[in-house]
Amino acid sequence: MGNNSFFSSPLFCFLYYFLLVPNHKVYSTNTFSNNLINQTCKECADEYTVGYAYCSSSLGAVPVSHMTNLQGLALISMELALENATYTSSSIKNLLADGSFDSFSLDCLQDCLELYSDAVLTLIDGVAAFLKGRYDFAEVMVGAVMDASTKCEEGFMVKGGEVSPLTRENYDLFALCDIALCIINILGLSVPHYSYALF
Repeated sequence: MGNNSFFSSPLFCFLYYFLLVPNHKVYSTNTFSNNLINQTCKECADEYTVGYAYCSSSLGAVPVSHMTNLQGLALISMELALENATYTSSSIKNLLADGSFDSFSLDCLQDCLELYSDAVLTLIDGVAAFLKGRYDFAEVMVGAVMDASTKCEEGFMVKGGEVSPLTRENYDLFALCDIALCIINILGLSVPHYSYALF
């Protein structure tokens, strides 16, 4: 999960808007400090599946996250999820062309490719909705992507003893979306929190 492409993303430009618009409803002080990441990740770790260390390291790895507010952190987490989904789609294509998988695994990989391809489009729609202030719709979109990562992983479990080659990628996508959902809910403008189970 690399962050180099983050700065070439169109989403990076939108973050400058959020850098100038602090959220006064939550964390009215220290909005642009490192404390925001720590406070946010602690709350997410308490209420959601994602762990504090994963949350803080993922958000903290993006330099602009240390200068932004909650809206910016939500966008960063969605962008990281989008990068994960895009990269994983390419990885799955390479695995399908590898020639070392049996027919069952190939079918599972093909299903995962469809799930991840849809996830990319869904996340793009989710980001667009968030930027328009449609946080409720953005949360639904992010939740759908979480479900996609779980379905991909579970597909390999149908056959006993089968090991998924995408467990790490599925976990990363699930966890990054979990962070995004948490932040959207902290903003207090989304639909009520839904509970998602990892695998």
